[in-house]
Amino acid sequence: MQDGGVTSPSTPTPRWSRYVAIGDSFSEGLWDPYPHTDGTPVAAGTASDGVQRGWTDRLADHLAERRGDAPFEYANLAIRGRKLRQIIAAQVPEALAMEPDLVSLVGGGNDILRPQVDPHGLSAVLERAVVQIRSTGADVLLATGFRTAGALNWTQGRVGIYNANIWSIARRHGAFVLDTWGLHGLQDWRMWSDDRIHLTDEGHRRVANAALVGLGLEPDDPAFDAPLDAAPSPRLRQRLQADAQWARVHVAPWVRRRITGTSSGDGRLAKWAEPTVWPPSER
Repeated sequence: MQDGGVTSPSTPTPRWSRYVAIGDSFSEGLWDPYPHTDGTPVAAGTASDGVQRGWTDRLADHLAERRGDAPFEYANLAIRGRKLRQIIAAQVPEALAMEPDLVSLVGGGNDILRPQVDPHGLSAVLERAVVQIRSTGADVLLATGFRTAGALNWTQGRVGIYNANIWSIARRHGAFVLDTWGLHGLQDWRMWSDDRIHLTDEGHRRVANAALVGLGLEPDDPAFDAPLDAAPSPRLRQRLQADAQWARVHVAPWVRRRITGTSSGDGRLAKWAEPTVWPPSER
């Protein structure tokens, strides 16, 4: 491993044979569903009935392909709506029981969105989990928070503090870091879904490439962070209409869940709850 998680693309073949992803909707892959078995697309979104792919499944695809005939297994315990303490309490023990040699632990985004949050306290919780996982000999992949904009611009200070702590945690405990904050391509609104919180399939593809780089591997696409072709800016009326629809369709349900104490992940099970030889014949 590179010292403190600071890596350079140099390792041709991944050494990991069992990867477990834990986290929230970001690691579950929300807004990036697999197509139906007949190849027809599945509607994306919170209400999607399809299995979500996301950057973690895409990363598993890359790792499995690069290992060739060497065995590779993958599990994903991430569930949308989970806060960091919930992830650590429920998913870390389950993940460690699978004896992985690589764990991606990404969480805290749902905490950051709450009215009151202590980024330093959140970081301390994360660090204890990293220590627990590293004590088993498994490698850990952390991820910085996104550089938010628009309606979520108010979270930048919180995210910045949390990110600084993530890099320090990685340095102290030899973890790897997926730097989503530094991805210039994600500053394009077209990388984001209609809810303005989750990535599109293209955004997840780019993050999977950034994860490879964070792990010290070559990206599948060397130009993964290249900007999209320029697009005309929407007119003021279009922006106002889009903002109103966003508030009605996405913000209002989120607020209702906060008031009622419910979560988008209530009743949901992990999509890949057991280590699976990857890629599976059916997904």
